[in-house]
Amino acid sequence: MSASPSSARRTVLKGAAALAGAAGAGSTLAACSTGSNSGAGSPPVPEEPVELGAAAEVPVGGAKLYRERKLIVSCPAEGQYKAFSAQCTHAGCVLDKIVEGEGNCPCHGSRFDVATGKVLRGPATDPLPAVPVKAENGKLVAG
Repeated sequence: MSASPSSARRTVLKGAAALAGAAGAGSTLAACSTGSNSGAGSPPVPEEPVELGAAAEVPVGGAKLYRERKLIVSCPAEGQYKAFSAQCTHAGCVLDKIVEGEGNCPCHGSRFDVATGKVLRGPATDPLPAVPVKAENGKLVAG
């Protein structure tokens, strides 16, 4: 017994819809998982120097998240500072908090060491990019 033309057509259309849906989901997933996505069209590191605020706001042995500037600054010793991009290298989301020395990505759960930028937990595999930072007249300047 052969299928009627209308049921055969429905089968073809269902198959085409499934393929289109899978292709769309794949392109969405690919866009979400790219490491180069810097989010909101901005670069992951400042292109020119940016004043962050008082150097005293970053505790010795700790770190501070400058979320609006997409930067993390740590202070391993008095007068020494290290800065990293606060954009996750997995999908470009901006880290939302620092807990016990770890920067947290709210999108997919990656964790980064705020003193080194190294990945502590994926899905990110690349460390946070380092950003030059210095203290000038009591203020931090990054970039």
